Amino acid sequence: MAKQTASGKSFKIAVLPGDGTGPEVTREAVKVMDAAAAKYGFKTEKVEYDLGGERYKRTGEVCPESVVAELRGFDAILLGAIGHPDVKPGILEKGLLLKLRFDLDQYINLRPVRLFPGVECPLKDKGPEQIDYAVIRENSGDVYTGVGGTTQKGTPHEVATQVMVYNRFQVDRCLRYAFEYARKYGKKARGKGENNTLGLVGKTNVLTYVFDLWERAFHEMGAKEYPDVKRDYYHVDATCMWMVKSPEWFDVLVTGNMFGDIITDLGAMTQGGMGIAAGGNLNPEGVSMFEPIGGSAPKYTGKNVINPLAAICAMQMMLEHLGLEEAAKGVDAAVRRATGEKIKNLAAGKMGYSTTQVGDLVVSLLP
Repeated sequence: MAKQTASGKSFKIAVLPGDGTGPEVTREAVKVMDAAAAKYGFKTEKVEYDLGGERYKRTGEVCPESVVAELRGFDAILLGAIGHPDVKPGILEKGLLLKLRFDLDQYINLRPVRLFPGVECPLKDKGPEQIDYAVIRENSGDVYTGVGGTTQKGTPHEVATQVMVYNRFQVDRCLRYAFEYARKYGKKARGKGENNTLGLVGKTNVLTYVFDLWERAFHEMGAKEYPDVKRDYYHVDATCMWMVKSPEWFDVLVTGNMFGDIITDLGAMTQGGMGIAAGGNLNPEGVSMFEPIGGSAPKYTGKNVINPLAAICAMQMMLEHLGLEEAAKGVDAAVRRATGEKIKNLAAGKMGYSTTQVGDLVVSLLP
């Protein structure tokens, strides 16, 4: 894990470039990270892993157990993208992404929903002041655990079940992270509101067992341990409506795995699309993985036209998670200047800059 050196802390980072344009955007994120390290006084030791579609095609392996064991020894993982047109959907996603999340117990998915200056928003009359919140998604339970099955498959009487499963331990540790995050990064903490507010997103009127557990735990923990954090509750369908109509209402949201999976993609589009959205799969007590939300975009592979800002923002989240607050703020400020003053279109091939030039631009704008 992180070591103290004569010139500052040193961090061991696993780099997983992945498929398609993943290596191209990851290269720019690493470029900015190296520049930030030189400017803000920390060091990184980077080890690159060949995981993804090409390795699977070549060897039949997705993610060997030996690699998982090695990854436990890193301070963080930076992921490019997973997805290959020649590999059947589900093989890489389950065999690599979900495997790492579950094996490394990355039980928090953190998704900031922030509209950067100059980025076009599809919502009328909404700007950076209105779209500035975060979604915390429980990342280890729900229907993703694989509890269920199929009987009489292929017959007219086929039955398929996939069960939403949560235990109190999973719920409590997710809520505790969410309350702590709201206390540290909520609107009041950032000088943008009267309260730090944590909103629970659920469906208590239909999923009466699972979200009864969530709601009871939410209010018990909040009242006892976090009286300074305002508590709110939103049905998930209402949340989707208000994410479009009045996103300024939200501060920090916490929800289960499936609902979080859905609403974070909606949030990404309101902040300008997948080209700027980043997320983290976190184990606060272990190793966490940071990635751009967009896919591998194979049709743009090797053309040096893909937007790397989401990967750079994922790296920025990694710096913040590692406690490198000054460096993280510096990268954030550089990206905001890049979108606000230089880059007018985030679409591949329409930025006015190549992939490598965007990385160079962000480096040049580091304060």
